[in-house]
Amino acid sequence: MLPKDLIKRIRKLEITTRKVVSDMLAGQYHSVFKGRGMAFSEVRQYQPGDEIRIIDWNVTARMNDAYVKVFTEERELTVMLLVDVSASKEFGSTDRAKSEVAAEIAAQIAFSAIANNDRVGLILFSDRVEKVIPPKKGRKHVLRVVSDILAFQPAGKGTDLSAGLTYLSQISKRKSVAFLISDFLAEKYEPALRIVSRRHDLVPVVISDPFEVAFPKLGLVDFEDPETGDRLTVDTADPLVRGRFARALQGVRDDRRKLFKKLELDHVELKSGEDYGSALTRFFRARARRMAS
Repeated sequence: MLPKDLIKRIRKLEITTRKVVSDMLAGQYHSVFKGRGMAFSEVRQYQPGDEIRIIDWNVTARMNDAYVKVFTEERELTVMLLVDVSASKEFGSTDRAKSEVAAEIAAQIAFSAIANNDRVGLILFSDRVEKVIPPKKGRKHVLRVVSDILAFQPAGKGTDLSAGLTYLSQISKRKSVAFLISDFLAEKYEPALRIVSRRHDLVPVVISDPFEVAFPKLGLVDFEDPETGDRLTVDTADPLVRGRFARALQGVRDDRRKLFKKLELDHVELKSGEDYGSALTRFFRARARRMAS
């Protein structure tokens, strides 16, 4: 039995998410994520302008008239949500922790997927694979996925992106659309990213907090790494400290963007407190422009 406060959060998230999907995302999602290919649908009589290569010669011979094959796009996709549930995701300087942002983004993607009759699956990971929900269709299934993202208590605290990516490679032999939702505060994940991107349509979704870009001048502050427990006192008003911090994080962001570009991965970058529906819409439009060029 789910706690009442969790049920309330899930219902609120469903209402806001479904509105965003119906108003903004569903059509964009459909246009940029293609199905598995073209499937035979029916035959019809030949019309001037039809290509000779699509003539169905067996039917033509039986009917003593030219008939052509008609194909339709196989739309159904499998969408896998790979969601980071490590301890660093619980940080939040706004009214939402990064874990809540991840749940909202995952919900928007999942409802967009089922609006297009696609299947949705979930892999929760920290420094290990924590939980897996096999892909299915339907509203009840998506609500279960969202519930687990919001309420799951992981055993691990660290972040190993390779764990989730490697597991996806092992269980999913057919091509899927995989959204990797994380703050990407991890190392040595390039090989796994490269392997998965060869088989699947992989979309990294990078979630950050405003304090991880530039922290405010708060004087002496005790910081604790939620994944390791290491503690450090920092003078946030010191311009030298602030400058080193800003340069270091900018370097991390630049390296990550270069990696995504090298692997030809379309990615999304989000900050806590941002309008996530608009951010996803911008991503879909940019991807559509790239695919059309």
